[in-house]
Amino acid sequence: MYVPPAFRVDRATCLAFAAARGFGLACAHDGEKPIASQVPFHIEYGSDGTPQLCFHLARHNPLIGRADGVTPWLFAVSDADTYVSPDWYVSPDQVLTWLYRSVHMTGAVRIMKGQQLPDHLNQASARFESDLAPKKPWTVDKMSSGRLEAMMKAIVGLVMTVEGVEGSFKLNQHKSDADHVAVTRALALQTSAGAGILSAAMRAMRPQAVAAVEDNEMLSTAHEGIAP
Repeated sequence: MYVPPAFRVDRATCLAFAAARGFGLACAHDGEKPIASQVPFHIEYGSDGTPQLCFHLARHNPLIGRADGVTPWLFAVSDADTYVSPDWYVSPDQVLTWLYRSVHMTGAVRIMKGQQLPDHLNQASARFESDLAPKKPWTVDKMSSGRLEAMMKAIVGLVMTVEGVEGSFKLNQHKSDADHVAVTRALALQTSAGAGILSAAMRAMRPQAVAAVEDNEMLSTAHEGIAP
């Protein structure tokens, strides 16, 4: 991943972002070409603190043949992204750009064995059902034994031992407060979900700058209201 210094994110933040997202692109090479699949996942930690990225694929997915426990894969995780118009900046001579948050993790992938797959399914359902609170969580024991057995035979559990972690959060960190705030506010007015998410993230990065602009606007409005 190419990451300009201004957009670099530390390892802990990258892993927290990936774990919260829980969905990404698993990528490997079959010897002739890249292959990839979009998959949900959850992250556990080994006794030594090493992140273990756990996921599963349909049994006939060609990626499974590349899970030799030695060859590294790439797992790419991103969430919101949005276009930024040069017209939104305060400063002149700006260029169009795209903002985003993305994390890449690399490491060897192995196939789960024995009880690891059932444990993974329980942990995965608990992880994603928790996002639906106060709904009562769904659990695999709600399935009939026959249906559960058939599902287990149709998938293969995989674990990536995460070694490399890189993140790029491009949120106009290199811009002035005035430009950062102007784009933050412009994005908040857009209709796309990505624009709203990144606007909130940018606002959280420089809350004092945003507050200062809003306070100045309130003062200006108040002064206009009392002008003779």
